[in-house]
Amino acid sequence: MSVPGPDASDPGTVHPVHPVHPVHPAPPVHPARALWRLFEPVYAVTFLQPESRAAFEAAGLDGGWRGYFAGRAAPLGAVDAPQVIAAFFSFAPALVGSALPQAWTRASPERVLAARTEGSAAALARLLAPVEPGLVASAAAALEGAVARLDCAGRVLAAANAALPRPADAHGRLWQAASVLREHRGDGHVAALVAAGLDGCEAPVLHCALDADREVLQPMRGWTDEEWEGAAARLVERGWLTARGAVTELGRSRHRSVEAATDLAAGRVWEGLPDGELDRLAATLRPIAAICRDRMPVNPLAMPPVDH
Repeated sequence: MSVPGPDASDPGTVHPVHPVHPVHPAPPVHPARALWRLFEPVYAVTFLQPESRAAFEAAGLDGGWRGYFAGRAAPLGAVDAPQVIAAFFSFAPALVGSALPQAWTRASPERVLAARTEGSAAALARLLAPVEPGLVASAAAALEGAVARLDCAGRVLAAANAALPRPADAHGRLWQAASVLREHRGDGHVAALVAAGLDGCEAPVLHCALDADREVLQPMRGWTDEEWEGAAARLVERGWLTARGAVTELGRSRHRSVEAATDLAAGRVWEGLPDGELDRLAATLRPIAAICRDRMPVNPLAMPPVDH
């Protein structure tokens, strides 16, 4: 990290030998977070790649949001909007209500489940064509092993996804295992946000104040400008944001606590493995995740690039 200072080309500038501020090493990344960064891009193909959109549209779910909300909710059955608003947490109720329950009149949950697996497997087959097939199968088996160790108590979306039949092909298996792990972490994250006293709009507002792009995230969550500004005002009142929308030290501290609780809730599955097992899993997933992450058309979660 460099220390800001005068222009180095200025001959009159005197440069200090030591930086003014000490450089603190970044804290180590929790294993649960490091692995999430590798399976999240695999999961995301089902809503961000053309094969997935085509599969949902072929099932009768045109318009984008019908495929998203019905696709994620289908493991729960033909649920109505209030259940999905609660489970997905950060989406505006009006946006969810524009898709559900009407989507179920176009396609049954069983048809939607088939469409999302078909589209996701096709997207991964295209994206991962340069990858050795054995690596895909190994990654699928490794993530399925993690799924088998999961405790889904209190995690409704994860439990519903874990109960689904296992796809026949390696790309479908890889996607489904990544999906279960992702929803497991997501369920824990929602619990941490609720425990921190955040509501469904305040959470993305805080996220954008930290590192996400409001122009991308706000329309993807469906909140109006009035709702967004109201949430920001509540965070200012609580001392988490400044009047200009910058994160305060209190806000950063509360956010770190939420993320730590999320990692803790997601971490048990990765504990007690043989020496080197996590490193081997990460090495297997990294080239797959890098391709999927590089080909994401949007990045609403502000995920960092994956090292190749």
